[in-house]
Amino acid sequence: MLPLSQRVGVQSWCFRNFKDNAQVVDLLAQVGSKNLELCGVHCNFRDPVQSAQVAAFYQQAGITIDSIGVERLSADEAAIRPIFEFAKLARCRTISVDFLPQDLPANFKLADRLAEEYDIRLGIHNHGGYHWLGSMQMLKYVLSITSPRIGVTLDTAWMMDAKGDPVKAVQELGSRLFALHFKDFIFHRNRASEDVIVGTGNLNLAELAKALRTSNFSGTAVIEYELHPENPVLPLQGCLKNIVTALAQEGQ
Repeated sequence: MLPLSQRVGVQSWCFRNFKDNAQVVDLLAQVGSKNLELCGVHCNFRDPVQSAQVAAFYQQAGITIDSIGVERLSADEAAIRPIFEFAKLARCRTISVDFLPQDLPANFKLADRLAEEYDIRLGIHNHGGYHWLGSMQMLKYVLSITSPRIGVTLDTAWMMDAKGDPVKAVQELGSRLFALHFKDFIFHRNRASEDVIVGTGNLNLAELAKALRTSNFSGTAVIEYELHPENPVLPLQGCLKNIVTALAQEGQ
């Protein structure tokens, strides 16, 4: 496997103003990456015909779809099985997921079973202080009642929004950390968050890189920068440069 510094990808949500997958490939090349976490903006994973076309397109373009999501998994097997089918077609390692509390515990059981069947990992995306799965306390509880197939897709900025420490989260999650969203926030007096280039806000990028090395992180990692969707290349280039520099200094 390539070092993490050579595998950092982009969340396709960053390219949400560009619906054509050919445009996504071009923009990704401009950023300087060949890895992607594909979101529902660029493929309806529940449409088998579109899924097959999109998976084949990216493979032919030489783009690695490391993960897809974030996808909400319900307890309706017929509704969510196509998501796993796309992951199989695209040869994904991880699906970034979300759950609704009212569907418990049936959706956890179904997710565990399908993850085993398709030999894939499910990373719960922590989505900030307002979200029921935003805190480490709840994530640890969920991991305690689910199989090792279910882990976390750690969003560094949203962990800070929940008053958590992403560096400590990496250390505590260990082998249940499946994927990473490199994202950075600054916070205003009213607690509103604002995306900034990774490493220029509140995220301690150097310490994060160190924690990833010492925990032997081998999962997938993508940048998620949500500002300037009409012209995302320049800030994403800045994010990638800072991330690669930090990882390289740690020998990753």
